[in-house]
Amino acid sequence: MSSPLNDSVLQNDWHPVAIASTLTNGSMMPSQCLDTQLVIWRELNGTVHAWEDRCPHRGMKLSMGTLQADSISCPYHGWTYGSEGRCKFVPALPELREADLKAQVKTYLARERYGLIWVCLGTPAEDILCFPEFDDAHLRKVWCGPYDVQSSGPRIVENFLDMAHFAYVHEGILGEKSETAIRDYTVESFDDSHYGSGIWAKKCYAWQPRSNSLATNGSHVEYTYRVVRPLTAILTKEPQSQEGFREAISLHLQPLTETSTRVWIILALTNFESSDEELRTFQDTIFLQDKPIVENQQPLRLPLIPGAEMSMAIDRMSLAYRRYLTDKQLRYGVVTTNEDRRC
Repeated sequence: MSSPLNDSVLQNDWHPVAIASTLTNGSMMPSQCLDTQLVIWRELNGTVHAWEDRCPHRGMKLSMGTLQADSISCPYHGWTYGSEGRCKFVPALPELREADLKAQVKTYLARERYGLIWVCLGTPAEDILCFPEFDDAHLRKVWCGPYDVQSSGPRIVENFLDMAHFAYVHEGILGEKSETAIRDYTVESFDDSHYGSGIWAKKCYAWQPRSNSLATNGSHVEYTYRVVRPLTAILTKEPQSQEGFREAISLHLQPLTETSTRVWIILALTNFESSDEELRTFQDTIFLQDKPIVENQQPLRLPLIPGAEMSMAIDRMSLAYRRYLTDKQLRYGVVTTNEDRRC
């Protein structure tokens, strides 16, 4: 298995850890990313922080402690750390001045964007990804999840990019067994200021009995998929039977470990009729049909070894995604050698 410390691709990228609105001023929550335990907290003034969830004194979880304005006190011995992570008070030695205290909690970069809190555990190689549909004022935004999945992030992304499973995994909603054929489609790389850089699949068509929560009849639906980061993919869909309807579904993954992942989804769509609950229920239904599939693939880590799994022409986007990860030299959550394909 790979160590997260040896994968600079993910160490130096941004990962979602929470819906921003759930972290109110003066609150904190435990989280995890890349095998690292985190405490995510917000000062009374709204500033967000991400720290290692470990007191450097005796290793206690700080998320079990007390948050006071701009500092956290450890529940074990009461050591108190200011907003920069530096210890400023030790109750057992109250005479010590703050300048005499050397303990320092490991801190990470944290930012808010697209209604999520993002964390980078290393040095950011790029800004947070481009998601132009989110900035479109004509599209409504709804957050779905999180969903905890016992599989690797790359397996989940690859499933998101796959259309051939619709008739089997999502029968009666996104597909039906009388319409299993997949038309030819185009896969290209892209690099521009609007969408960022990555790979996309265009002119992807599927027959769907119910393509979205408003659909009442079956329709051919045009999909465009784009991968903008190793663990982020965005699809847009336009049903031919619903003129003017547009929907973007963005998949953002929080890698807890190599083979466990927290999934965050943002919808940006023209549907202003359905309630948030109805939209989430529809998305929950689809995702929870995918969940047992990706949790039972073998190995759970995505094989990047040529020939490790059989592929056909319809897997063109999947193969492009695997080449994309190989070119990025991703190591975490994938299999790159023959030494171990079992997990």
